[in-house]
Amino acid sequence: MTDQNLFAERFEEHRPRLRRLAQRMLGSTAEADDIVQEVWLRASAAGADNVENVGGWLTTIASRACLNVLRSRSAHGEIPLDDGTDPVIEADGPAADPLDQTQHADAIGAALTVVHERLSPAERVAFVLHDSFDVPFEQIADLLERSPEAARQLASRARRRVRSADVAGARPAREQRAVVEAFFAAARAGDFDQLVSLLSPEIELRIDQGLSATAIVRGDAAVAGRALMFAIPGAVLDAVLVDGLPGVVVTVGGQAVSVMAFDLGDDGRIAAIDAFAGPARVSALALPM
Repeated sequence: MTDQNLFAERFEEHRPRLRRLAQRMLGSTAEADDIVQEVWLRASAAGADNVENVGGWLTTIASRACLNVLRSRSAHGEIPLDDGTDPVIEADGPAADPLDQTQHADAIGAALTVVHERLSPAERVAFVLHDSFDVPFEQIADLLERSPEAARQLASRARRRVRSADVAGARPAREQRAVVEAFFAAARAGDFDQLVSLLSPEIELRIDQGLSATAIVRGDAAVAGRALMFAIPGAVLDAVLVDGLPGVVVTVGGQAVSVMAFDLGDDGRIAAIDAFAGPARVSALALPM
């Protein structure tokens, strides 16, 4: 058996782990498969004759490839759609029947995926590698070109955000409703300064119109301006939970035209907004009303 065949066998042993790693980092099965193929091409071309820890070496190659994809997404202000998975939308208020437990679990799991998408590329890589794959911070630091302490802080910050989403089903969305209501009140009143005060300086507004990519607007001033531009005085707002986060269904003339979800940061300000916009996109969602 040739050295190439031996390496191919060793690579296949690591393929499932590499695929899970890429899926966790990128949130896309198709992109994960592309990453694994890229790792194979790079690794087989380089050869592993002098590599002591093949698994660690392959993990580093895969992580670098994922990091490049995440940075490219950030630079272009867009992310790929999530393999056709729509958000779980539930009524936010007293209901005649308890929420089905399976649906509730789906909502919380989806909320975690949403939070992952909001992490910076470096945060996401540090968190996934350390917390899910036990990669030491020294190795993560080399990959990110940071110090081990900086890598540890990135993972810690990401962990706090994910943990806050993990309790979304038990605490929070309803307690945060007042901030959402204040946001719409300020938009309708044309109060730019009030809107900005409710937004995190680094806020992201993600707009999914059913196209090939989700557009992103960044920064409190830009998002506040967008809210003023598209405020509809006669719109009806119905409170919902979107993937466990507080949200609204916006209805105009009896037709649902958008669904919005709000993620609040530790300081109580809005850190991210996900908007599913346009009657065609909204019609594809399963609304509770």
